[in-house]
Amino acid sequence: MTAQIDPQAQLEPPRQSSLSTAAARKLATTTKSAPQMQEITSRWLLRMLPWVETKGGAYRVNRRLSYTVGDGRVDFVQDGGLVRVIPQELGELALLRGFEDVEVLGTLACRCVQRDFRAGEVLVERGAPAGEIHLIAHGRINQTSVGKYGDEVAVTVLADGDRFGEHALLDADARWDHTATAETAGTLLTLSRADFAAVMSAAPGLRAHVDAFGSLPRQRQNRHGEAEIAMSAGHVGEVALPGAFVDYELRPREYELSVAQTVLRVHTRVADLYNGPMNQTEEQLRLTIEALRERQEHELINNREFGLLHNADFKQRIQPHAGPPTPDDLDELLCRRRGTKLFLAHPRTIAAIGRELNARGIYPDHMTVDGQQVAAWRGVPILPCDKIPISRENTSSILAMRTGEDNQGVIGLRQTGLPEEYEPGLSVRFMGVDERSIISYLVTTYYSAAILVPNALGVLENVQIARRRD
Repeated sequence: MTAQIDPQAQLEPPRQSSLSTAAARKLATTTKSAPQMQEITSRWLLRMLPWVETKGGAYRVNRRLSYTVGDGRVDFVQDGGLVRVIPQELGELALLRGFEDVEVLGTLACRCVQRDFRAGEVLVERGAPAGEIHLIAHGRINQTSVGKYGDEVAVTVLADGDRFGEHALLDADARWDHTATAETAGTLLTLSRADFAAVMSAAPGLRAHVDAFGSLPRQRQNRHGEAEIAMSAGHVGEVALPGAFVDYELRPREYELSVAQTVLRVHTRVADLYNGPMNQTEEQLRLTIEALRERQEHELINNREFGLLHNADFKQRIQPHAGPPTPDDLDELLCRRRGTKLFLAHPRTIAAIGRELNARGIYPDHMTVDGQQVAAWRGVPILPCDKIPISRENTSSILAMRTGEDNQGVIGLRQTGLPEEYEPGLSVRFMGVDERSIISYLVTTYYSAAILVPNALGVLENVQIARRRD
């Protein structure tokens, strides 16, 4: 006979025979971590920059006198499909640097003719007569020439804000030294020599400015645009030696220390009753300082006044030859300065570098920096920095820098010995307790960065980091 099962018995929960874990935890001391924070990064820039003591809150960079003029980029305004050059931006041309007659500059801007080009179009050919200057509003243009053995060689890549053909505005016999081919579709504005001459004939001020430009002492410059030091070499006998002195810039740049601050607030009840096993105020302060240091590194990269991306010399900005960061691009960036200490790039950019190396069958170097293994190129570490921005077009930049005062490189600026200093260059000041029993602390750090000579920092711009479809 089959045994009968009581349905009611099946519904009864099993009787508990020991203390539950939920109840036991009421009497147990848990093991806990310190407060964690996702925002913390490696902050390689802060770690690798040599920090220079900056008394008085400012650092003056004295340099040799330089005649370098008009090496900036030209900006444009866009109205639908119509592109116009901003008249004052024509002052970025060496020929017009310092010319301030806005009316005449506006007339020159109106004479600029828009030209839209397509990818692969040859804009100018080497050896052809050059009768105009081209201002690139948008797009990438590759300049090539003929090498010593008759093969085609790449010269440079130009992009937004660059120009070519400036020598043609005054030289009636000028010819193109390079062939310019569009790599992408884009737009440029053209100012012909005839239009420039017409405006100059009607503007005596412009004529005087151009004549004065032609009389600049170019013969007394070295290849960096600095005032040359006269000297004699290889002579024999009693030769009269030239006198010389090293001239300095009369208005050197000064970097003032910037500041990042916040007010940390902690309730007295928290500080009094909940400080075991961890000090609540110390943990709050630790995380606040981490966030402040992250902001400090962001400003050192992106601040328009002293940030490295905005203060890199225009002559030290280059464009990739094909879009992605190839070994050739890294070599060109590396060779523009002596003693490069490090590359700095977004982690996604470093991944793109690895893909390009792998595609060519090249295994990247690795080296140990501060006890960590990092990728390297030609013995120079490639360090990650997620503060370098990525554009909506999935492009970013790679920085290469020489560091240190003795090497005429990039340096960090700070002042130590602050009142109530908590870390070098960072102070934590007690601000009192308000009527709501809130304790306040003012957390402050002062910092900046200085580029001692222009070639201490180089930037590879508009690097394509998106993965290409096979």
